[in-house]
Amino acid sequence: MISAIAFEQAMASLVRDADPVLRPDPLSREELLEAYHPDAGPEARVSLRVGPNRGDPCHPALARVVEGDALIGDVDLAAIAPMSTDVLVVGGGGAGAAAALSARAAGAEVVVAAKLRIGDSNTVMAEGGIQAAVGEDDSLQRHFDDTMRGGHHAADPALVARLAGDGPDVVRWLIGLGVDFDLAEGAAPGARLMRKRAGGTTAARILSHRDFTGLEIMRVLREAVELDRGVTVLNRSPAIELLSDEYGRCAGAVLYDLEHRVFKLVRAGAVILATGGAGRLHLTGFATSNHYGATADGLALAYRIGARLREVDSFQYHPTGVAHPPHLAGGLISEAVRSVGARLINGLGERFIDELAPRDVVTAAILRECAQGRGVGRDGSVGVFLDTPGLLKERPQLLDKQLVSLKHLAHRCGVDPCVDPLLVYPTLHYQNGGVAIDGNGATSVEGLYCAGEVAGGVHGRNRLMGNALLDIFVFGRRAGAAAAGQAGTPLAHGRIGLGHVQRWRRELTRAGVTGGSLSPVLYPAYGNFELRSHMAAGGKG
Repeated sequence: MISAIAFEQAMASLVRDADPVLRPDPLSREELLEAYHPDAGPEARVSLRVGPNRGDPCHPALARVVEGDALIGDVDLAAIAPMSTDVLVVGGGGAGAAAALSARAAGAEVVVAAKLRIGDSNTVMAEGGIQAAVGEDDSLQRHFDDTMRGGHHAADPALVARLAGDGPDVVRWLIGLGVDFDLAEGAAPGARLMRKRAGGTTAARILSHRDFTGLEIMRVLREAVELDRGVTVLNRSPAIELLSDEYGRCAGAVLYDLEHRVFKLVRAGAVILATGGAGRLHLTGFATSNHYGATADGLALAYRIGARLREVDSFQYHPTGVAHPPHLAGGLISEAVRSVGARLINGLGERFIDELAPRDVVTAAILRECAQGRGVGRDGSVGVFLDTPGLLKERPQLLDKQLVSLKHLAHRCGVDPCVDPLLVYPTLHYQNGGVAIDGNGATSVEGLYCAGEVAGGVHGRNRLMGNALLDIFVFGRRAGAAAAGQAGTPLAHGRIGLGHVQRWRRELTRAGVTGGSLSPVLYPAYGNFELRSHMAAGGKG
């Protein structure tokens, strides 16, 4: 049990009428990360034993998923009549919606397969905003440099250039679809957009809709997808396996219809995986801000068919997850709260880190305070204070105008943010790496594209606030257009089936990886979902 300063004692140490001085740090940022960030722990990585990334580091819990055996075999596909489409999009979040709309704009017929329902994704949880270099004091080069530096220069420069370069056009596209971004204070309609600064950036570049930007954007995109008659949406239909042809190209996917408890075969000219991240695997035991379906499905499916991965040992732990009450642990408190001035305070009343340092640095600093006994303990929970009263005393209007989600979350926590601080602790938030892609989302497997959190190379080893929303639209749109172009090119697919699964099983056997896990896992362990049991239950009256 980590020792901590009792809540009552910590509250007595909290200075109410002054901005606390930032405590000097004896460690460099690199030393702090190496000592306290979860990615650097002794049990943070293992070497993959099979597949195109054999020998590369991966988080142990994720390795069990990507090295897993398939859930199905050829016998499961017997007598299933396939449906066909130009482009199959697997995933119903922001990246999937953007890909579908882009493919449609290029003339393709599209099927979207959502594990839950279209819109049920991490996108709706993105509160802080979207980055785009649209200000007079900003530039595409600065956005590029900030992103490369924030990701420890591990990102693919070509992908980062696409990210920053497409930013202004993505914002125009979203506004054209109907997204309502906040305007600068006192500005008339059509005037300048309000911009905020994010941690690790050198310019105010965040555009937002209050503090529930993702929800606003997903509302607009979901309507656009559902109104397009060229898009067929299959809700509650997770992908169980990809389909391949005799040449190893991706040629569709096998879906599982949760309502009717049957498999569906979808043949496609191109497939786009937009399945999100891995937060619900609860890596290293952390609570997560991720939605229920974030179980690394896309990584498992892409890796099994032969796609290369990258940086799958790197994850982002958002600094300010809810620490108390325990039943809300991991719920996200947006970086927007810190970007407008809220301070992080330990149990001694000290401000111990620049709140707008990169997220991995702030996370490591919080974990250090708790590990060294300067955290705040309350009812078995440990964290530090997010001093909202110090902020709202001077600017009470923020709670109703910009921090609406904070107001609702604080109420659920039983806290009046104008009176008492919230107790926060890092929450597993984002998968920094993923499937390796090119500038149009294409993977190393012909016919397979990836967009959004399932893809790697865009953020390096740490992501900046606001770049996730931009990422899903930049590469979602590009993948949609590229997939539509490929789907329009006649290909002699030959025999389509699960040939790659047979090859994978032979490789597992040769490597001695037998009797292990099955993947994709589809839902977190506490969901108590098992595919065969679910199918069998469907046959009972």
